[in-house]
Amino acid sequence: MRIFKTKKELQDYLETARINKQKIALIPTMGALHAGHISLLDYAKPLSEITVCSIFVNPTQFNDPKDLEKYPRPLEQDIALLEVAKCDVLFLPSVEEMYPDPDEQWHINLAGLDEIWEGEMRPGHFQGVTQVVYKLFSLVQPDIACFGQKDFQQVMVIEHMIKVKQLPITIALCPIIRDEHGLALSSRNMRLSEKGKHQALALFRTLQFIKNNFTSKPLHEIQILATEQLEASDGIALEYLAICETTTLQEANTIDANKKYVALVTARVEDVRLIDNMILN
Repeated sequence: MRIFKTKKELQDYLETARINKQKIALIPTMGALHAGHISLLDYAKPLSEITVCSIFVNPTQFNDPKDLEKYPRPLEQDIALLEVAKCDVLFLPSVEEMYPDPDEQWHINLAGLDEIWEGEMRPGHFQGVTQVVYKLFSLVQPDIACFGQKDFQQVMVIEHMIKVKQLPITIALCPIIRDEHGLALSSRNMRLSEKGKHQALALFRTLQFIKNNFTSKPLHEIQILATEQLEASDGIALEYLAICETTTLQEANTIDANKKYVALVTARVEDVRLIDNMILN
């Protein structure tokens, strides 16, 4: 695996691949890698000749400085995981490398996707996400970029940015990887105790309840029952639970057979903020 820390080194290396018309896949991460991240790499390999994984804890997408400070950074472990997974290239830039101008301004019209759910709870978050992802897209110029379904709203935001910027990149939405009990794998899970991990399973159970009842009960009734179920669960501090149409993420009141729907949930367990979702049809 080749490791590059500067944009110039990475661009020089990838230029040869482009001349040889090799397909490039990008897997952007913030590190603290787990089996979910490796599944993105495995998904990308048959679709590309070169896999590029980036590890960069992007400061512009954190609206809480304490959250940025607490974000885990087990770099040696991450490198070992990527080597075992046979990643071709790791891009490991500094903040100064990605943001040479500390006063850089960025804003993109996200058609309201950055004002609801995660956008409402974390103002400015998706502007920061699109800022760094656009930088990575411009730098790597991938044919395909792989993202995990766990960050469903983030993927919809990036899809929208690709349309606005007219980028020739295909987005792969890769399935959520869960542990044997159903807990969605997340870098934040390492901050949970064993008891906290057990309590967090209430999110998965509630999503399963919604999916199992999606076509048999009215949506407003499912929403009420699912919310009550979560609020009664030990150790769960619910932030939001919603059943939405997938592309706009507007809350659904009825089911249209021609549309797809997703259940979104965010809650705190032991003051660790967890997100999860499930595609319903």
